[in-house]
Amino acid sequence: MTKKLRDAFAPQRLYVINESHQHAGHQESFDGTGETHFRIRIVSDTFAGMPRIARHRAVNELLNEELEAGVHALAIEPAAPDETVRW
Repeated sequence: MTKKLRDAFAPQRLYVINESHQHAGHQESFDGTGETHFRIRIVSDTFAGMPRIARHRAVNELLNEELEAGVHALAIEPAAPDETVRW
């Protein structure tokens, strides 16, 4: 995921955080890794002027293969460089 996000959005900041441990007992990933829940915090010029829903859609479309392969949930926190983030 990290490489895809870097290649597509050239982010100034990017954090891909595996939160699967917080969801123990939920559905296993299809590939058997147990990695099912991720938080993505990303700051990129690409998001400047984009509505929040369009930012989420762009990330979801990029990571569609991972979602189909067993990633169950993405918590996406996209921002443009001029926006204040709390992380």
